[in-house]
Amino acid sequence: MNAIATRSINRLINGALAVKPLANFAKDRARTMMIKRAESIGVYWLDEVAQLRTRGGDMEFNPVWEKERQGICDRTLTYPDYYLTSFHAYDEGNLGWEPALEATVAAKAVHARLWPEGDARGDIRLRQSYLDVLLDQLPQPPATIVDLGCSTGLSTRALQQTYPKAQITGIDLSDYFLTVARYQTINPVDNAHPPDGAPPITWLHAPAETTGLPANSVDLVSASLVFHELPQSAIQAVIQEAYRILSPGGHFTIMEMNPQSEVYKKLPAYVLTLLKSTEPYLDQYFSFDLHQAMVDVGFGQPTETRNSSRHRVVIAKKP
Repeated sequence: MNAIATRSINRLINGALAVKPLANFAKDRARTMMIKRAESIGVYWLDEVAQLRTRGGDMEFNPVWEKERQGICDRTLTYPDYYLTSFHAYDEGNLGWEPALEATVAAKAVHARLWPEGDARGDIRLRQSYLDVLLDQLPQPPATIVDLGCSTGLSTRALQQTYPKAQITGIDLSDYFLTVARYQTINPVDNAHPPDGAPPITWLHAPAETTGLPANSVDLVSASLVFHELPQSAIQAVIQEAYRILSPGGHFTIMEMNPQSEVYKKLPAYVLTLLKSTEPYLDQYFSFDLHQAMVDVGFGQPTETRNSSRHRVVIAKKP
């Protein structure tokens, strides 16, 4: 498909999604497809979420969740406007219990078909493929790591498994996600317990673009599957913040959707519509020159490695 045809289709899709009833229909359809996909690979979405919601009890919702959220929430934080929108077919976006409690099963469903087996281990394999690139390309294990936009901690715990001696901080704007992240560190999914002797993960409720961490204080800043959920202005701000907090010689590593993937180029229009209905900033990410933005901030020329049919790993070093 040529560029003119692609732009025309994108305009039609974006126009359709600007009509609220159509957008709501697309989001509902996308969510239904996700749940069905999960069930088809043996991930029993509704049952797993119910178990997590009640924490193994008989109640509709365990009130301990809310108590723990209050303990992790920064009440002085002002949410940026771009964050106060619908993500992933949830009207509340990332600021609610339903998206937080469903994040793990959703990741399993989304990434199941990245590999020929098409099973529930797709998400684990994707994250490991990212870490394999880091192990291959970083000159030495980092002693301090910040995981930006850590969500419910799947990426953070994977980093801990790979670098068990590192002091790791997981940062996210959603205190709901962070509460689930802290709980699943103690009660891990798939029996992925922290390595013996690993320092405990620190969970920080803060924007990725203004972490509040000291300058020149971190060996590795990682961002997994974050940038496609940001407008370009926020992507630029996150890159600048990563540069600020990295120590000289430190690395900024990104694992993300690959705009050059043939998979995305060949998506049928209706599938692209469903995808965009859950990812409001996808067009902005796909048109963003990530490499140039990193160089403009001061990073050395980034490297790029494909780690799946749909993903890439970008690594840049702070001089």
